[in-house]
Amino acid sequence: MKPYASTAAKRPSPHRFWRVPPGSRSGAGPIRRSAAALRRHYWLYLLLLPSLLYFVLFHFAPYYGLSIAFKDFSPVRGIAASPWVGWKHFAAIFADPDFFRLLRNTLFISLYKLLFGFPVPIVFALLLNEVRLAAFKRTIQTVTYFPHFLSWVVYGGIVTAFLTPSGVINSLLKALELDAVNFLADHRYFRPIIIVTNILKEFGWSAIIYLAALAGVNPELYQSARVDGANRLQQLVHVTLPGIMPTVTLMFIISLSHILDAGFEQIYVMLNPAVYAVGDIIDTYVYRLGLERGQFSIATAVGLFKGVIGFVLIVTANTLLKKLGQRTIW
Repeated sequence: MKPYASTAAKRPSPHRFWRVPPGSRSGAGPIRRSAAALRRHYWLYLLLLPSLLYFVLFHFAPYYGLSIAFKDFSPVRGIAASPWVGWKHFAAIFADPDFFRLLRNTLFISLYKLLFGFPVPIVFALLLNEVRLAAFKRTIQTVTYFPHFLSWVVYGGIVTAFLTPSGVINSLLKALELDAVNFLADHRYFRPIIIVTNILKEFGWSAIIYLAALAGVNPELYQSARVDGANRLQQLVHVTLPGIMPTVTLMFIISLSHILDAGFEQIYVMLNPAVYAVGDIIDTYVYRLGLERGQFSIATAVGLFKGVIGFVLIVTANTLLKKLGQRTIW
């Protein structure tokens, strides 16, 4: 009688499928498996192709144009034939006293948006999650989502109609025998108007992500908390908030990376020369330089500066939050 042979000895090694066979070309196994997966799931890759082409054409191919920042670019000569000038345009930017005013305005507006606007969709999602009447919940969602789909040209026109000297707000002030105020031309009101209108337009749409995160919190945690005697506030603090904290962390990192994007469309629609001192930002400056004055090289240098600062901020925030034990992008 043959001795009993262990089934573990006959079982093929789980590693033989990924190890390159002896004598074979290094990397041939993974390449063959990738080709087989491509043939087997080709229709899934075809669905991915439009998104891939979009990123290649509009996000990676334009990187070649960044070389304009280091050249005296002339549309007649083209990018390749334009002479290299090194850091000349960057030196011109930092020597311009207006640039630091633009940087200050951009940082102030962006930080105000982050400080006052970031918590609003979180709080709104938490409140909406407590609503049990489905019809009322859907109505609130529809009303708050709708402004996101309006362009800033339309939305800014509505805001302007309310805030101009002959607008609705000033008509009410006159009815109350108060002095009319030109809100959009007053330094004291321009930045608050920018912050408030941005929050009102986007908070409903931004709350979708947090509502999805709330839907992913395990209901058994709430049941356990209720068994332990936790009230609704305690459940919110000890179950809900920790459950959505990874999503909050991720959205904070992404928001911080856009700290120099104060919102070109919004500012451009509402900006006027009377409030340039507090409302003019880097994006509107780049627009004037590049498209109105034709100084493409300097405009590209400013845009590259913005990109580098955003990259540094996202890496720094990701590293700090990882050290604090939060789930991060990488």
